[in-house]
Amino acid sequence: MPAHRTRREFLRDLGISAAALPFVLNLPSLGFANQQARKKRMVVLFSPNGIVPNAFWPDEEGDCFAFKDILAPLEPHREKTLVLHGVCDRVRGDGDNHMRGIGCLLTGIELFPGNIQGGSDTPAGWASGLSIDQEIKNYLQSKEETRTRFGSLEFGVLVPERADTWTRMSYSGPNKPIAPIDDPYQMFAKLYGRMKDQENLRSVLDAVQEDLKRVSAVVSAADRRVLEEHQALVRELEQELADTKSQSIGHAVPQLEPGVREDNDKMPQISKMQIELLVSSFAADFARLATFQITNSVGGARMRWLGIDEGHHELSHHEDSKTESQEKLIKINQWYCEQLAYLAKRLAETPEPGGGGSLLDNTLLIWTNELGKGNSHTLDNIPFICVGGGLDWQMGRSLKYKRVPHNRLLLSLAYGFGHEIKTFGNPDFCTDGPLTGLTG
Repeated sequence: MPAHRTRREFLRDLGISAAALPFVLNLPSLGFANQQARKKRMVVLFSPNGIVPNAFWPDEEGDCFAFKDILAPLEPHREKTLVLHGVCDRVRGDGDNHMRGIGCLLTGIELFPGNIQGGSDTPAGWASGLSIDQEIKNYLQSKEETRTRFGSLEFGVLVPERADTWTRMSYSGPNKPIAPIDDPYQMFAKLYGRMKDQENLRSVLDAVQEDLKRVSAVVSAADRRVLEEHQALVRELEQELADTKSQSIGHAVPQLEPGVREDNDKMPQISKMQIELLVSSFAADFARLATFQITNSVGGARMRWLGIDEGHHELSHHEDSKTESQEKLIKINQWYCEQLAYLAKRLAETPEPGGGGSLLDNTLLIWTNELGKGNSHTLDNIPFICVGGGLDWQMGRSLKYKRVPHNRLLLSLAYGFGHEIKTFGNPDFCTDGPLTGLTG
């Protein structure tokens, strides 16, 4: 009777290198993943400085509604989109609205007193509780059948170097902010191995490509499609590295490391690379929770690729009567929506490994903001745009609530994962329980 071989012995006998292991360990046909229950995933995508309400919110309620200009990029995903109007951040206390807007967004609880001075009379510190993504992560990681390698991943795009209340939205606990990774090469190293430098990465990527080809011969057709996605990602990273190497030192180069953050003209490129890494990480089941933070609260990106030279935050303070500024803000927010739409597209065209449908069918995307409107700094009508099918909500609708605390939405997210907690964040805003109407 032949001796039982471990998974690592099987891969070793195939001649697979350690660098390729993260790409293949969760392939269902190799028996490396628990495929008994349907996976559920969630991504929170953040963009700053409020929105332009009259170009954002649908006028209609129900399943017969029209997307306005900012949400127009979601048209291909209409049947999987849920627009939530009237969800408000009711948390008050220390700090200005930009600080509380991002610090309380996923925590639902007050900021600690501190020495970070914003635009209000009272300075503030970090949030006094953990964020909902980490609450759900802890719940999933506590069970063998839903545990993943990382639990959650925190992606960033041009998040400033500094660590303060304006730059963090995820918290592992009170006074414990989590820094997003906004360098795609650093995120790749986190996911697929630590590389000393880009030269090491080039050589490892070459070996990984060969290993992935070798594994393709012994897995199912569905897993071959997953491996093809991994190979495409590796090829793109190799091309990015080659482009970086070929550029002269006298020019700004897209070296996706801390220095490039100051060159925000690379923002679209970085966003796309991070999206590809996020999709790849979900396909490999490295995590089921992710945040995707584009800049930060009070973010001042200059979107010159849209023909806009002013900083976003500066424009968001202009009066509604300044038509040109309003048009620019609409273009800026539409670009953010395009990032959401691209993420939805990539998830939709990626098959669910070992299961039916696509990754989008089993993922809920939530696009949100720290403010409802930039020039008023209101915390009412915070944007919450949901896309996907991960939590089995009834999508394809526009819902209008009457100033409900966003804590109830946070509770609903936990319930969607089977984590039926009674309160989250400030319990005063949880008395009516999870948000009604989400499941129809």
